[in-house]
Amino acid sequence: MPKMKTDSGAKKRVKVTGTGRLRRGKAFRGHLMEKKTSVRARRLGRETDFAPGVERNVKKLLGR
Repeated sequence: MPKMKTDSGAKKRVKVTGTGRLRRGKAFRGHLMEKKTSVRARRLGRETDFAPGVERNVKKLLGR
């Protein structure tokens, strides 16, 4: 019986907390940071949760 493979991209981008919640980094932090305000840059640096519908899909990718 073939085993289900974990999606490599999801594995690198998603952190699973101790309680099983999924956390992700926010977009728009990679480059062009000079024009973004420091408040916005700090906000983008924090991790956040997935939307409920998306979380279901990401759990499948992670094999959970």
